[in-house]
Amino acid sequence: MENKKTILSIKDLYVKFRVRGRILTAIRGISLDIYENETIAIVGESGSGKSVFTKTFAGMLDTNGFIDQGSIIFNDEELSDTVVAYDDSAKRLVAAFAEKLNEYSHLEFGADIYKEMLELDAQKRAKNGLSDEEEAEFKKNLKAMKDDRINLFNLKQTYDPKQEKDKIKEASARLKEMEAEYKAYEKKRDDLKKERKNAAEQDPEFMRQYHEKKAALKAKYDEAIKQAVSEETKERNLVLAKEILLSSGRFSLRKRRKCIKGLLEALRKAMEMGVDLNNESERNQVFDAVTFRVKFLNEITVAEHEKLLHPDQPLRTDEKSQKMLLHGYCILNLASFNDATDWMQVRGAKIATVFQDPMTSLNPILTIGKQISSIIMKHQHCSENDARLRAIEIMGKVGIPNPEQRFDDYPFQYSGGMRQRIVIAIALSCQPKILICDEPTTALDVTIQAQILQLIKDLQKEFNFTTVFITHDLGVVANVADRVAVLYAGQVIEVGTVEEVFYDPKHPYTWALLSSLPQLATKNAKLYSITGTPPSLYNAIVGDAFAPRNPYCLKVDTLAEPPMFKVTDTHYARTWLLHPDAPKVDKPEIIQDIHEKLLKTYNL
Repeated sequence: MENKKTILSIKDLYVKFRVRGRILTAIRGISLDIYENETIAIVGESGSGKSVFTKTFAGMLDTNGFIDQGSIIFNDEELSDTVVAYDDSAKRLVAAFAEKLNEYSHLEFGADIYKEMLELDAQKRAKNGLSDEEEAEFKKNLKAMKDDRINLFNLKQTYDPKQEKDKIKEASARLKEMEAEYKAYEKKRDDLKKERKNAAEQDPEFMRQYHEKKAALKAKYDEAIKQAVSEETKERNLVLAKEILLSSGRFSLRKRRKCIKGLLEALRKAMEMGVDLNNESERNQVFDAVTFRVKFLNEITVAEHEKLLHPDQPLRTDEKSQKMLLHGYCILNLASFNDATDWMQVRGAKIATVFQDPMTSLNPILTIGKQISSIIMKHQHCSENDARLRAIEIMGKVGIPNPEQRFDDYPFQYSGGMRQRIVIAIALSCQPKILICDEPTTALDVTIQAQILQLIKDLQKEFNFTTVFITHDLGVVANVADRVAVLYAGQVIEVGTVEEVFYDPKHPYTWALLSSLPQLATKNAKLYSITGTPPSLYNAIVGDAFAPRNPYCLKVDTLAEPPMFKVTDTHYARTWLLHPDAPKVDKPEIIQDIHEKLLKTYNL
């Protein structure tokens, strides 16, 4: 895939949900690159994290869900290229920002001393109570005890009061014991705090030394921050000031003010802590706490910027085209998007989704044409008449007969297959870069499924978008995908080209999925099914998540999580069976020569 451009790069992604006071980790450290114009299939059992994973691309997580860590870098030149007007008002703002940053820069001279003062304060807290590490350990253990109580309580609720009275009684007794253990552990923490505090009061020498050291450090700090700021630092601050304006320029006035205030405070704290703001990575992190950073490139005229975007057009020379702009470029990390304004530029316009049930995707009280044209008007800022013409055109492209006549029909007047075509038309109406298809053929009969899959393939060739297919149906995968990523318990456990994953799979879970294909079953033979259930994602998983269900499980699978092993340049699998010291295990007989078996099944 070296010659393909990466359009979406996911690195070490963790997605969690708050559920009834507990944390569920739905996505666990996924790293995956998705390429321009390819079709990648995301497969796995229900609950493996397929839909949650793709919802993070478009900011569609439920309100109790959040990205805990990781990055989702979206490579879109149009959105990344950023300009703001650089008129007299903007220049005054930049000068004011630079002046404030020059004031804050004095703090950089005392950063090491400031850290010493913080360490001294931490020692005082530990002497008077608990250290930060001890407090964190107590909180962690108390949370684990609380989670265990909730698990047992939920289990108790599943017991039959008539037939499982003994289990209910046993669980009730254990819950009381756990409640007592929890309170005892809390008391242990509180007693330790009191003991430390009393000991500190009996040790006036420590407090005397603390105040002496603090006073000496404070005097040293006050002297250090009096140093003059260099011209080089002032130049850096001027660039930072321009980046503040570029990074906040897309917001409304009220949000812009809030963003500017947040960025100035974040930069002040960074200077106070001695963060190297000349380092691109560290500067990005400082900005990301408030909003994504737009890197300053240059000052440019409107005409010059237009020429950059459209090299074939002649350079304009009118007065309006000579107005100055601040020109910047941003790295779009979708994991850091926290504003609806930012998502409006991506969702629908750049990343669109086709859901599995077209009837619930469409508004039953709005006409089909209204639903398509409203999306076009919102994202492409065109007139209602132009939107109507474009909507009719896209309806024709997705195979709706007589689109001019069917434009004003309601969803109930369309068949299931036609409704799904309209959902695809809505998704493609703004020509997105990525189309996410979440089980798009599940609610349709077999003949219509084939038509919809062929339609998506044809439209992909015409519009050159990337398709991300979420599916349980491995037959669909073989028919449409270039690459396959297999998910289990919130992790990618195998990824490769469709030929590699189908004909040379390496992970036992992939073996099990392929063995479950009905097409491989022989007459009078029982269909293969994977025993057991996926692990609970409320709890930390030790070792390989698939180990309890894996008939080829090694001892190491229960002890350590396997890394991603490289099979080829395009094929990777997360299983200890690929370790050089692992015993040789052949894939199940049912999926050996799978290619020939499928050809024979379909008489090809």
